Amino acid sequence: MKKLLTILAACMLVVTTACSNGGGNATPTETAASSANPTDQPVTITIVDKDLNTEDGWVKGVEEGMKAEGKNVKIELVPVQSGTYSEKLGLLLQSGNIPDLIYFQGGDYQFAVTQGILEDLTPYIEKSVNVKAAMSPFNQERTKNYPYLVWLAPTSNWIPVVREDWFNQTTSGKTLLEDPTVDNYYTFFKELKEKNGASFTFTSAGSLDELDAIFGQAFGLTSTWMKGTDGKYTFGKTTSFEKEKLAFYAKLYHEGLIDPEFLVKKWDTKEKAFYDKQAAIITGRQGKNIDIYNTKMISQNGADAKIMPLPPAKGIAHAYSPVDVSKESRGFAIGKTSKNKEMAFAVLEFLASPKGQMLDKVGVEGQHYERVDNKIKLTEKFAEWFPRFVESTVNFKSDQEFDPATPYLSEPAVKALEMMASMSTKDNSFIIPAELSTKWDALDAYYKEFAANVVTGKRTIADFDKFVQDWNENGGKELTEYANQTIK
Repeated sequence: MKKLLTILAACMLVVTTACSNGGGNATPTETAASSANPTDQPVTITIVDKDLNTEDGWVKGVEEGMKAEGKNVKIELVPVQSGTYSEKLGLLLQSGNIPDLIYFQGGDYQFAVTQGILEDLTPYIEKSVNVKAAMSPFNQERTKNYPYLVWLAPTSNWIPVVREDWFNQTTSGKTLLEDPTVDNYYTFFKELKEKNGASFTFTSAGSLDELDAIFGQAFGLTSTWMKGTDGKYTFGKTTSFEKEKLAFYAKLYHEGLIDPEFLVKKWDTKEKAFYDKQAAIITGRQGKNIDIYNTKMISQNGADAKIMPLPPAKGIAHAYSPVDVSKESRGFAIGKTSKNKEMAFAVLEFLASPKGQMLDKVGVEGQHYERVDNKIKLTEKFAEWFPRFVESTVNFKSDQEFDPATPYLSEPAVKALEMMASMSTKDNSFIIPAELSTKWDALDAYYKEFAANVVTGKRTIADFDKFVQDWNENGGKELTEYANQTIK
């Protein structure tokens, strides 16, 4: 309890510096796809994005590709100081330097809502052709709820993966795929460790979120806010569903099935444990992340060690973690002060086009891929490439097929995308208003500490009711009241 009060006090000291900038609120009068400009008068579009540079061919590729379509654009990259990107970007914007296109990776809310310096992208997306076609239902829902960021990526969610050769050595694996109940998962966890000499079955990077991707909905945690029989919402992590889930996790930990060092693991050490045969199962973000895991696992342990995605556990519900649709967690925005908003969005529209997606996803021809016998063959340098805007494969159609020896995504990565699409549900989480954000952050930290202590044995599940009482007394009741006013 003392720690919770300390966290609350520390959070209340955070001061947000705000400044406002003027700018027009004009809406587009034509689609970005059709806007043009005289070819001898390039329009400069300034972009800030920590992942862009002028050396790898992306900038040149966009400029040349757009010019071929009659839109003469010159891209100018705005530098940002080294350090935490969201913080340094905030300092840049507060100084009054607001680029046309701004890539956010957190920290956007104060500029979008508090200061109001980001453009509402709704009319641009409505009139687009390519951007709209590349959006998943989750992307559409997020931009509807928060129209300041657009990010054409697959649903960012955790999916568990295991080495296929290890899976095939078990007898419980087949049963798991046929009926992935919590009990069958428990049996599978035990057999994986016993038969393959793994130090533990599951590891993660510092939290229980990745384990929740497998078991959360099975225990009944189908949304952040749970609707009771009285029609009112309660925070899911203060319900009996959470209590039962944590008791199960404590059992897994006590029996050595969960990495005893999962709380201090980072991304690199988590992945190393998987490649080095210490952990039998880890989770990754479906899509390209799974592709990377598969490539590295095969490289280190041989072709038989390719990975396979696993389904979520089945119980009260059967799905991976509920997907937050309150807003995009990252993405591109357009500054209200931009004098070239149409052309700024046209850059995004080009990237979502067939030619633009080839550049954004696959890279530069002659460097990252070659065309051999009417097929696209990826080079070794492709491993260094990654999409800057359109990671989604919703509307990806290349002009030629990929060579089977170098597919754009490996079979496990494609399977993971398919499984996530078919077994995902929308969450009812919402954007926490500024006046409640410090309490929410403190309570979230308090929950994580309590949950970790229960799982590792520092506290018992008998303390759960006291945790709920403390949570409500220190801001939880106020947040719950707000949730009941907000969720429709």
